[in-house]
Amino acid sequence: MDTLKWGLVAIILAAAVVGNQYFDTVSVLYRALGVVVAIAVALFIAASTEKGKAAWAFAQESRLEVRKVVWPTRQETIQTTLIVLAVTALVAFAIWLLDMGLVWIVNLITGV
Repeated sequence: MDTLKWGLVAIILAAAVVGNQYFDTVSVLYRALGVVVAIAVALFIAASTEKGKAAWAFAQESRLEVRKVVWPTRQETIQTTLIVLAVTALVAFAIWLLDMGLVWIVNLITGV
């Protein structure tokens, strides 16, 4: 039965795309509403399948896990950002020095 439902979902989504193109003379508002309704119906049908139920359960568990995350304070974020910028600048300077040294060595070897 799930295969039939997924086929129906594909047909509804394809009909939304084709219908949006076919009725290009109709107001954009009505076409957008039609597409939104078609997507909602397709999602409702997809949610009734085994994979849809598993995806919904995963989304709910993910939402619970996000609530458990301890987000950094503004001060911690600013300090970490400044450290990243400083280290990036130091590495860029070191690479530039290495590049200039290699250019100097190549110029000595080739006599340019």
